[in-house]
Amino acid sequence: MENITLYRRRLIPDEIVHLKNDIVLYYDDTVIITKWKTIKPRKDMDHGFSAYMLKEGIKVSKFYRADNSLLYWYCDIVDYEYNSETNSYTSTDLLTDVVLYPDGQVRVLDLDELAEASVKDLITKEQLHSALVRTNKLLNVMYKNEFRKYTDLIDKYDK
Repeated sequence: MENITLYRRRLIPDEIVHLKNDIVLYYDDTVIITKWKTIKPRKDMDHGFSAYMLKEGIKVSKFYRADNSLLYWYCDIVDYEYNSETNSYTSTDLLTDVVLYPDGQVRVLDLDELAEASVKDLITKEQLHSALVRTNKLLNVMYKNEFRKYTDLIDKYDK
């Protein structure tokens, strides 16, 4: 498997982080599966796995506590950009997040940040539209109990 480089771009605050310690377990033109440790040590979360859904504009992550118990599934709404010269992907966080807890509770986060980014022209009208449409599609997947299509991708590498 040829090495790929991953970056995460945040809009608030404006930063790009090289995910140099993430380990790519699998990738093709539709998905990248990684395992990782938290960049900054945290008491509530320690490590996890992510599935970069390249065609869907979402990143689904499985977050674990230090004792290896499941904290939650965390879904970022993102844009992906591929650079063929460097064989790298940059995922731009479009701010809206959806969390699925082990008890089935669903929580949508950071719609206020999405609104702020729109007002401050940190995102385009098209990105705002994409973020809202992708969030809606993801919520519908969860409400229809079809989220396993994402969890199964990660679970086969989470051994």
